Amino acid sequence: MIRAEITIIGGGVMGSALARELARTGRDVLVLEKAVPGAEASSAAAGILGAQAEAEGPGHFLDLCLKSRELFPEFAAALKEETGVDTGFRRSGLIKPAFGAEDEDWLNGIAAWQVRAGLPLARLTGEEARRLEPALSRQVTAALHFENDGVIDNRLLVQALSLAATRAGARYLPGYTVRSITAENGQVTGVELDREAISSPVVCVCAGSWSSRVAGLGLPADAVQPARGQMIAVRMPRDTIGRVIFTRTGYLVPRADGRIISGSTMEFAGFEKEVTVEGLSRLTSQLLRVLPGAAGAQVVETWAGLRPYTKDRLPVLGETGTRGLYVSTGHFRNGILLTPVSALLLRQVINGQTPDVDLLPYRWQRLAA
Repeated sequence: MIRAEITIIGGGVMGSALARELARTGRDVLVLEKAVPGAEASSAAAGILGAQAEAEGPGHFLDLCLKSRELFPEFAAALKEETGVDTGFRRSGLIKPAFGAEDEDWLNGIAAWQVRAGLPLARLTGEEARRLEPALSRQVTAALHFENDGVIDNRLLVQALSLAATRAGARYLPGYTVRSITAENGQVTGVELDREAISSPVVCVCAGSWSSRVAGLGLPADAVQPARGQMIAVRMPRDTIGRVIFTRTGYLVPRADGRIISGSTMEFAGFEKEVTVEGLSRLTSQLLRVLPGAAGAQVVETWAGLRPYTKDRLPVLGETGTRGLYVSTGHFRNGILLTPVSALLLRQVINGQTPDVDLLPYRWQRLAA
């Protein structure tokens, strides 16, 4: 029998960030990970911190994203100090380009509500956009520039978080499969594994697309679904683009070594992570439409990841119907962006503090019903 004060199921960015937060307050934390930390969606993401660019409208979810974006400078700096890992965080800015009148109407709608909400942005002509990013296609007729949005290298973030959590005192237990969460009289008692049992009065499920498949959590099997996203990375001269380019069909993300990531498809294909010809065709077409100079670029990697999707497209954060059982999942396209705020809020709730943000909109009960 393994004993732990707090057990976290899942060692991706959500689980590792929460483990770090809790361990830094002196809690005894055990992280269960079936493979290596961050092997799934955390490593497959692109690292966009697009609180404004990806927002669908004003409201509590936008506020949550903005709060998390504001945490990133200090969050990234602290991780570098704790681990020596530079996660590549940059408040680089993000450009949404238009290719003609229909796209311009789309951008005008976005700008209108964001200006009303008091959010900073700049409207650009096509020429102004190319002055910022000279490699952009001549077909770009207008753009919005969100200067406070940014980017981070999510794979480096995974490394930094797991290392920081370990150095803070958290323990990782890899290679085990969770069979079920155990409880008695409405109180969680631990976790049953394939070859072991864990006694733990506090359990938090941070298992991404697999969360609602964890027996004992009390969610229907389809409450959190995998949404496949295919990606392709090409190598181009350094500084071909310096900002994330976010179109109506996807995005381009620059890396410091000259790679440019083109993503992402949105497919409900179960837990299949294959890269398909159709998916790559869409991604390369998007790349060439935005950056015509990429025609001769070397393809260096293709991959697919499974993003945890809920039907209302909101995360699940906080307490469940069982005492001592918590959940942090369903972050969908915003998992990397929401990492620091999700860890902060769950640490506050688990430690008996009032969270900085009202978690009612993200309650477990809305999906359990």
